[in-house]
Amino acid sequence: MTLSRLGVVIVTFNSADVILDCLESLLASDEVALDIAVVDNCSTDRTLAVVRAWAAGQATPAAAEDIPFPMAVAPKPLSLTGGDNLASPHHLTLIETGINAGYAAGVNRGLARLAALPGLDRYWVLNPDIVVPARTAQAFATCPVPAGGFSLMGSRVLYLDHPAIIQIDGGTLNRLTGVTSNINLFAEHRLTPPPSADAMDFITGASMVVSRQFYQSAGPMPEEYFLYYEEVDWAMRRGALPLLYCGQALVYHRTGTAIGSPTLGRPASPFSLYFKHRARRRFMWRYHPYALPVAYAYSLAKAAQLLVKGYPAEARAVLGACLGLPPSPGIRARLSPEAARLAFPPR
Repeated sequence: MTLSRLGVVIVTFNSADVILDCLESLLASDEVALDIAVVDNCSTDRTLAVVRAWAAGQATPAAAEDIPFPMAVAPKPLSLTGGDNLASPHHLTLIETGINAGYAAGVNRGLARLAALPGLDRYWVLNPDIVVPARTAQAFATCPVPAGGFSLMGSRVLYLDHPAIIQIDGGTLNRLTGVTSNINLFAEHRLTPPPSADAMDFITGASMVVSRQFYQSAGPMPEEYFLYYEEVDWAMRRGALPLLYCGQALVYHRTGTAIGSPTLGRPASPFSLYFKHRARRRFMWRYHPYALPVAYAYSLAKAAQLLVKGYPAEARAVLGACLGLPPSPGIRARLSPEAARLAFPPR
């Protein structure tokens, strides 16, 4: 039997504590053949060493206790150069970028690799802090699509630390403020029917399947944001190609592990807030400049709210991003000098 194929792009940055669970869950996928490209954005922790030791069979860590489904362990050793692997239809390639040029730049390196493989028409962009049940990849690979094709495909994303709760079923955009919202956020998984893809404006960049047709027509993911809003901007370029929702696919997301995105229990980090509000301002300049006064007012109100709640550093980050000011030293220090020059180019 010929297996359906699916490409996978995972961009890592200081992901040593989560990447192995992600990879093991992917390699446990059945009834599908995966071509997995792990693109490392110049991690400063042990991400590369951890992946290499794991692939060589020198370390076989137990799956995290909070993973809510059984997960088989892949036979080792594993090739990291795209070669065949023992008793597995999956192929794994490790790509080192040598510089952190932002999330989209890492994704594009992986997509370029996958697009060069003949016969591979769907590419799954996936965060390293996600784990997936064994049938999810096959569901994405075989999900029916319209005769005219599709642009981006998503599915239900659940909080890994609260696996009965939905993080996102697809995204919507407020065209006055530029604020994005998660469809069915915090709803109960078992009680919530799947949404209509027609109600979505974008698919979350944490888990989205890209068609070759869309990749060739819209081009690579826009890199000028560095972090956030890349997937929103990209979805705006889809033309007549629809967004799709795969109801049979399910993923679990361990949120906020690398850049401090918000979780159920805390606000986003100053680093995350600065980039998100800067990206929103850039997005609005590009697509909805008439609404910029409303977008600015939203950021100012958000900064005031954070200050009242006792988060002064977070409030300063939002205000600085809104006003186009340089980041604080603490935010800038999270990046290497080379990455900072790309993220904060001189005016």
